[in-house]
Amino acid sequence: MSTFKQELAKTQPKEKGRTWLFVPYDQLSAEIGPLSREDPKGLGLVLVESPWKASRRPYHKQKLALIMANLRHFALEQARRGVAVRYVVADGPYHKALKPLIPKLGPLRVMTPAERELRADLQTLFASGNLIETCHEGWLTRSDLFEESTGKGPPWRMDRFYRLARRETGILMEGEKPQGGKFSYDVGNRLPWRGEPPAPEPPIFRVDSIKQEVGALIEKQFSHHPGKLNLRTLPATVKEAEGLWKWAKRECLPTFGPYEDAMSMRSHGLFHTRISALLNIHRLLPARVVRDAVSMDLPLASQEGFIRQVLGWREFVQHVHRATDGFRRLPENDPATNRTPGDGGYAQWAGRAWKQKRTRSDPDGGALPCILTGDTSLAPAFLA
Repeated sequence: MSTFKQELAKTQPKEKGRTWLFVPYDQLSAEIGPLSREDPKGLGLVLVESPWKASRRPYHKQKLALIMANLRHFALEQARRGVAVRYVVADGPYHKALKPLIPKLGPLRVMTPAERELRADLQTLFASGNLIETCHEGWLTRSDLFEESTGKGPPWRMDRFYRLARRETGILMEGEKPQGGKFSYDVGNRLPWRGEPPAPEPPIFRVDSIKQEVGALIEKQFSHHPGKLNLRTLPATVKEAEGLWKWAKRECLPTFGPYEDAMSMRSHGLFHTRISALLNIHRLLPARVVRDAVSMDLPLASQEGFIRQVLGWREFVQHVHRATDGFRRLPENDPATNRTPGDGGYAQWAGRAWKQKRTRSDPDGGALPCILTGDTSLAPAFLA
């Protein structure tokens, strides 16, 4: 038995008399949804680790490790709180993993998944009432705010949405006016980086037994996937997520603004916080990092620049994603849709075709065209 299974079995409380939740891989937080306010001793939690999904596209090994390690640590963290945990490893779609559990556990609640593909996968369970959908509490803005910002519709503009979000939340506002007199300092935040101030060294984390098992699994089952695996740079626990954010506040945010668009061969990340992945799986909450950034004594250009990424771009893109059904419905025309996932350019740089697992009930692979009509190859520096 693996270390993870042994640890989960040791901490696992009894299942009887609980109501059950399904928590997707991008909602790994006990600070939103029912986990944040209901008695853990009355809750059960279903988590699904899916080698099938990992095999569908050429996901980077580090991304696979991030999801799997955080999923397993989240299971252990919730079991220690007194939440009963069903951890399912499923070599197939998510609805097939969940359906056999429902007769015993009853209907499952789930906050709306952010990923369109997972929503499509779960549609039959939503339609049958076996999966009860509730609002995703990780987002900072409502759809009606986005609709108000669009006016008569596309073309959509982030700046108008961002201004409305700032006014509604009061973030960096002085009454009706933006703090400092401008909503955005983006024009001035475009300095080239010439080596000063020095770029911070990213933190490293302990490689525990859970990460070791995940790393071994990936190198065995997903060795053909792109990228190199570095478990020392992988935050996987709540404590490690907090440590990364603490580092980012100290080392990155004060200088983030002026160099947010800079690139250099001497640093992979410069003054970027490296918390995007943790925000996207909700190990760090967007509301929390915005609140922290507002409370810090930072240069306004850096403070506003960071907040614009989270309250502005991140929120704006998810609203566009929902409004277009993942770019399947566009104002000009509805584009063709792939029946299966593409390879993300894998064949071009790997020199061989990508082999993916398919099932009869496979969700579609996504909108076919490149919306930005880009056809120029990336420079070698991007592939380093």
